[in-house]
Amino acid sequence: MLALRLARGAHPLVLLRRLLVAAASGGTGFLLLAALGHAAAHPATAADSFVRLLWCAVPVAATIQLAVSTARTDPASRPQRGMSAAGLGPVRLTVVAATSTAVSCVLGSFVALLAFLMVRGDLVGATAADSAAQLLGAGHSLPLAGALILLAVVPVTAATATAVVLRPRRNARGAGRRTGASAGAGEPLTAMDTNSTASAVPAALPWGMALTAAGLALETYVSRGPANADTLLPLPGRLIGSPPGVLAGWALSTLGLVLAGPGLAQLSGRLLAAGRPGAVRLLAGRVLQEESRRIGRPLGVLCAVASGAYAAVKVYEAAPTRPFGPLTGLGAALVLACVTASALTAALEARWARTHTTAALRRLGTPRSVLFRASVLRVLALLVVLGPLTWAIAELAALPLLH
Repeated sequence: MLALRLARGAHPLVLLRRLLVAAASGGTGFLLLAALGHAAAHPATAADSFVRLLWCAVPVAATIQLAVSTARTDPASRPQRGMSAAGLGPVRLTVVAATSTAVSCVLGSFVALLAFLMVRGDLVGATAADSAAQLLGAGHSLPLAGALILLAVVPVTAATATAVVLRPRRNARGAGRRTGASAGAGEPLTAMDTNSTASAVPAALPWGMALTAAGLALETYVSRGPANADTLLPLPGRLIGSPPGVLAGWALSTLGLVLAGPGLAQLSGRLLAAGRPGAVRLLAGRVLQEESRRIGRPLGVLCAVASGAYAAVKVYEAAPTRPFGPLTGLGAALVLACVTASALTAALEARWARTHTTAALRRLGTPRSVLFRASVLRVLALLVVLGPLTWAIAELAALPLLH
């Protein structure tokens, strides 16, 4: 009840982010139900149905990332002065954030169920089209228990992930607070946290690049398997000759970019501050280094998805027929929207976290134009470092699929 009251009184921008989470949950729930409908309509091809369900893990992960990012920037999840005396301590706020996430996801799952039943023609007065009968298994009974279990995947997982990320932790002095990756949007890192972040980020860069290379090698190996053009939604036979292997290779590459993202962001900041920088370049570089862990991981996921989308476009252009179906387009649009919104949310969180620093610079007489140029430099530095890397990984991922 408290989570619902906080949602009613939230800022319109906060409500918009929650609606985005609900929309993402609805799209993912529709894809999960589509996989279930295909399994009910084609019991003889259980392997194909399993592949469809397996590929739904990608939009599920993207939706969960968006839900957690939204919860981190939610003002209702931040400790405020006097809230502990009212019974809203760190633990209670974590429960409220997890409950709000679950409510948003349940709303999206309910809408997905209604839309799925309407497209299939199961509701009164609705008529199913031929494409719906083929893709969604219209005309075949849908197991209710299986549908409810699949629809509960996103709300339960997202609420659990939110509770784990935002759980209160204790620092070396034993005081309960959120530190590091689980710090609230308005909670600045302590000096000890900043030093540990700066020392841990560069160490993960070689491991991330190694995992990315291993994922590309795995994709190259499994793409040489036998073609099977009837699996997935559908995709080219070369891409899905061994669907679990291709998904595992892409997951390894994504994990590698996620691990390398903070290191790449810090590398961008170091390049900005290298040599004898001026005030604007020094400010941009130092801020980018300090925010590398906060924004690096969402940027790594965005780079991974962008490289996968670029490789898919190249395969689509080279294919003699149209290899992608409507469900593939829905899943791709959903993943792209989720990771882009997560990256923008992380940038908003970083901006909120340096509010006190910005205010101090303004009190010292720093012009707004200097702060704006520093922000532009940070964006350009990230594009210079991450853009060519994303393009190279996309080219390497698409190369074995085109030959």
